Amino acid sequence: MRDYTTERSPFPGISRTVFLVGLVSLFTDLSSEMIYPLMPAFILLLGGGALDVGAIEGLAETTASIGKLFSGWVTDRVGKRKVLVVLGYGISSLSRPLVALALAPWNIILIRFIDRIGKGIRTSPRDLLITDSTVETERGRAFGFHRAMDHAGAAGGTLLAYLLLLWASKAHSHGALLPQYRMIFAAAAVPAAAAVLTLVLGVREIPPKSRPKAPPALTIRPFTARFKGYLAILLLFTLANSSDMFLLWAAGMTGVPPLHYPLLWALLHVVKSAISTPGGSISDRLGRRTFIVAGWLIYGAVYLGFGLAREQYQIWLLFAAYGLFNGLTEGAEKALVTDLTEEATRGAAFGVYNFTAGIGLLPASMLMGYLLNTSGKTIAFGVDAALAGLAALALFLWLGPRKQR
Repeated sequence: MRDYTTERSPFPGISRTVFLVGLVSLFTDLSSEMIYPLMPAFILLLGGGALDVGAIEGLAETTASIGKLFSGWVTDRVGKRKVLVVLGYGISSLSRPLVALALAPWNIILIRFIDRIGKGIRTSPRDLLITDSTVETERGRAFGFHRAMDHAGAAGGTLLAYLLLLWASKAHSHGALLPQYRMIFAAAAVPAAAAVLTLVLGVREIPPKSRPKAPPALTIRPFTARFKGYLAILLLFTLANSSDMFLLWAAGMTGVPPLHYPLLWALLHVVKSAISTPGGSISDRLGRRTFIVAGWLIYGAVYLGFGLAREQYQIWLLFAAYGLFNGLTEGAEKALVTDLTEEATRGAAFGVYNFTAGIGLLPASMLMGYLLNTSGKTIAFGVDAALAGLAALALFLWLGPRKQR
């Protein structure tokens, strides 16, 4: 059997498959982030409000979480990764640009629902592709590199959206914003198509090295107590992790003009991209717990800062700091899944992990929207900060000082 972990890319310690999967994510986020940072203002123009933002993003991510759970289980049963990844990316790439046709907030809910079905189908098998093509001692680096490529695409997408918005506003200085937004959303179809073509033509199927003697059941019983505890603590943190669109909402409440939203979003993803690969790589050597706990504490401090921010410059600093949280945790969290589980059920493990990381987003986002409407920005972001701090303490105590492997 061919060993795909030995096929190298131009990046040290990164296999060819991980590089190409990262390139697919780069194109995908280039597409999605041409839309995402403009979404709060677009929803407002369609007559929506904070609760609509919470409902749209909460329902979308909950849908994705359920899909991730089942796709992880399915990929263990069939031993196939690529076909599910292609199907998932294909659904998202076809549906996402349809936001350009939305006439009301409920239209966006439907489109995001279909988009997130695609994300749910692809994510767990994609994580298995990365795991299967990477040696154990480099998995933190591999997942960090993948997230870095993802965030590089996000930064490029937001900058492209900003340039298109500038061009449209100058070319149609007296025109309405809605047509300009729709033009940008429609243009997102181009990088989405590039992502699917790269995946279909470049990424190879990687057969798992071992298969379970019997198809795994859709249950968490085979997993260790340490992994189950990690999932429970992750769920607690997820309840603090409301939609990132609320960060743009907070920026608007502090006086940042909508034209600058893409620049804020680009700054966030530039920091994420710069930190993700070294963050994941160092976690291979120093252990996952330190990086995840530190990242969660930074998250709590940043959210507290958003709640207290009154000046625009503070918002720019907070967006940069928020990128540090993502860079420290994203690669380490996924690598920890491989550390705490066995290969034969690792697809199901990623499914449960991804499900847990997303299922709390609906109540978290709805709670944030409700608190913003009833109690104000300080209390709304303060509640999320407190939950993040509690989760960081719980993880520090649960994993203990011993190595995760």
